[in-house]
Amino acid sequence: MELLKKLEILADAAKYDASCASSGTRSRNSLGGKGIGSSEGSGICHAYAPDGRCISLLKILLTNFCVYECSYCINRNSSNVARARFTVDEVVRLTLDFYKRNYIEGLFLSSGVIQSPDYTMGQLVEVARRLRLDHDFRGYIHLKTIPDADGQLLADAGTYADRLSINVELPTRIALADLAPEKDHRTIKLSMARIRARQDEYADDRRAARRVTNQSPRRITPQRFAPAGQSTQMIVGAEPSTDAQILSTTANLYSAYKLKRVYFSAFSPIADASAKLPARRTPLMREHRLYQSDWLIRFYGYGHDEITAGADDSAAAGMLDLDVDPKLAWALRNRGYFPVDLNRDGRERLLRVPGLGVKSVQKLLKIRRWQKIRLEDLVALKAGVKKAMPFIICANHAPALAEVPSATLRTRFAPARAAQQAFDF
Repeated sequence: MELLKKLEILADAAKYDASCASSGTRSRNSLGGKGIGSSEGSGICHAYAPDGRCISLLKILLTNFCVYECSYCINRNSSNVARARFTVDEVVRLTLDFYKRNYIEGLFLSSGVIQSPDYTMGQLVEVARRLRLDHDFRGYIHLKTIPDADGQLLADAGTYADRLSINVELPTRIALADLAPEKDHRTIKLSMARIRARQDEYADDRRAARRVTNQSPRRITPQRFAPAGQSTQMIVGAEPSTDAQILSTTANLYSAYKLKRVYFSAFSPIADASAKLPARRTPLMREHRLYQSDWLIRFYGYGHDEITAGADDSAAAGMLDLDVDPKLAWALRNRGYFPVDLNRDGRERLLRVPGLGVKSVQKLLKIRRWQKIRLEDLVALKAGVKKAMPFIICANHAPALAEVPSATLRTRFAPARAAQQAFDF
């Protein structure tokens, strides 16, 4: 098969993997004539798939052949799709050629499982090894690892790649056993734990090296291990897990394995699908609300259980409100928490105000050391003033919050139904 035809098939097959990012690694470049590539600047270039999703290039599968029979996967063993397979040399050549043509700044490489998990993982590691050692490639490398692979292969992958990722696939153990019986959540978690243990080990080595460097003029550069961390992805809507269950799994992954990101992928029906799967695609707005909730957990101090708690409709228990963002939904359910005084309350309370982001709150805390906060200051900071006004007190504003019903505020800020449906195609 011609190389371009392989690229067409395997780049298209890779578009379903959302856990692709180019952030967090240490800076490297080829200034001074050393090596090829850079992990600085704009990072990986982006393109758009036919369904509107933003994907990163060079983003490919080593192969879309797979011995597994995961019900939700277009590349499952029984799927009637065009198949292709790159050799290690072909992936290395494509990466270098695309970089030299200024098409890409890095590589995202995943694969179906062929022969065995160890064989497949070995092929992925060999691509990264050749790029780093044979060609001194200094661009970004993200490897999708195989959970069942030997621990030493995972360790080798982390020495060459900037980021590693292992997909948990589905939010619960029961769902994974039902739709992907050949995969074991315990194996997935074990691989994540191995990567975290390696990261902790290398972090200890770096701290020890810094102490030695401070005591000696000779500079010691410690080894690195997946400096951009690890990430994962789960499919949303392929089975009946609630948003509360998804966020609970997400929070546990962050705390237990120090993940950099958890990515969500709204389920899309596939050809010749199993009867276990829904016939309709999951609304992209649900995926969007989960990302917003993930942000609240990581940066705003929200507990995963409080984001979905207190829904008025029992039928919607455990589900996020698709009409308003989760931060506003929480504020409307917890009216007793407000109003928040912008001139007196602490950072934790300010972060709960709809319309105020982390950067806006940081700037407000600095400004109020010298002057009273007024609405004009929020406008200057480009904060969401209209959304914030019902929930705040400042020098020239005191809302009569108790007089405005939550239903009225919800209607005021909910998007038009036509705009909402744009996410449900």
